[in-house]
Amino acid sequence: MEIPSIPKNTSHSNAYKKLLKKHIAILGSTGSIGTQALEVVRQHPDLFIAEVLTAQSNFDLLIRQAIEFLPNAVVIGDEENYPTVKEALKSYPVKVFAGLNSILQIVEMDSIDLVLNALVGYAGLKPTLNAISAGKHLALANKESLVIAGALVMQEASRNRVMVLPVDSEHSAIFQCLVGEQKSNIEKLILTASGGPFLGKNKDYLLAVKKEAALKHPNWKMGDKITIDSASLMNKGMEVIEARWLFDIPPARIEVVIHPQSVLHSVVQFIDGSLKAQMGLPDMRLPILYALSFPDRLVSDFPRFNFLESPSLTFQAPDTELFLNLGLAYEALNRGGNIPCVLNAANEVAVKAFLEDRISFPGMSQLIEKCMHIVPFLKSPSYDDFVQTNEESRIKAWEYVLSHNSH
Repeated sequence: MEIPSIPKNTSHSNAYKKLLKKHIAILGSTGSIGTQALEVVRQHPDLFIAEVLTAQSNFDLLIRQAIEFLPNAVVIGDEENYPTVKEALKSYPVKVFAGLNSILQIVEMDSIDLVLNALVGYAGLKPTLNAISAGKHLALANKESLVIAGALVMQEASRNRVMVLPVDSEHSAIFQCLVGEQKSNIEKLILTASGGPFLGKNKDYLLAVKKEAALKHPNWKMGDKITIDSASLMNKGMEVIEARWLFDIPPARIEVVIHPQSVLHSVVQFIDGSLKAQMGLPDMRLPILYALSFPDRLVSDFPRFNFLESPSLTFQAPDTELFLNLGLAYEALNRGGNIPCVLNAANEVAVKAFLEDRISFPGMSQLIEKCMHIVPFLKSPSYDDFVQTNEESRIKAWEYVLSHNSH
């Protein structure tokens, strides 16, 4: 079955412009962030329309979402599932496309007001750049876009006058704290981290730990990749890189503090010594709602935090000697160039290998550090350089995995 191409002016009609509803493309609608974004859309049908939904391989959930929300179009990344999706939606006014190129093209549709990029990993970079070049405001949950090519992404956003709205709870917190503030008054940013499931454990414990334990996050319900990154503190390291580019703050002025309760999401310290923090229960629907509704703040029926029910909020320094990934992320950020791209590619391989029981939990850090020192450094990489660095880093990372499995 032939897959049709996507014209930029694909739309139901021009009626959407008159209704003043925000038409949203959700890239990765079947993942954790995507499904929670649709909960927000479901709560506010008078304000938001799910214009486009995309999924890589979860065609069954994509079909159910399409039937409920009746988007203008859906894209299934895995082209083998295109006939199934097309057949299931043939009685509905939903256009069906497939493949990576369709995901890249769909964000350029004229009828889209905002793109929520909830894709996982390197795969999110090109859709981010395409959305920005098409002049679409971006709600960014794909932190890897900024980890890999933060300078390029933010330069393009500035050039195209596009807002990049953070969806990560920590960056949303900082973003909210900075509304009405001047950048020159910022002394430092403080990102909080739960510490993950292995807070307080020792080296011997981590050597023997298995994926089942690493996937049990104490506070957040997330996808496997980000859950492992949280357990290793790589997620927090990536958030440091993300914060550097989102808020144009040098690495030396971005601090990480462990806060196991995940109630205080992040803090801005100002030059007069005052602090502003954003707090709330650990619920990703809150930052998603804020990103979709900005600059407005909407009513929600989400659960509220009660100080009297949680009287103890604690804080401590991260153990960077045990959890090496946080230090590796700072190193990559300070070295700059293509090294954060190396960090991300090696980490994606490391997490996959760990989930396949082919590498130990501490072995992930060893793999990443090795790749960061053997992949050639490029000071001012172009997009094509990032593509090449990503490919080379993955090859080196898998060579490391295979060599250690053969011992």
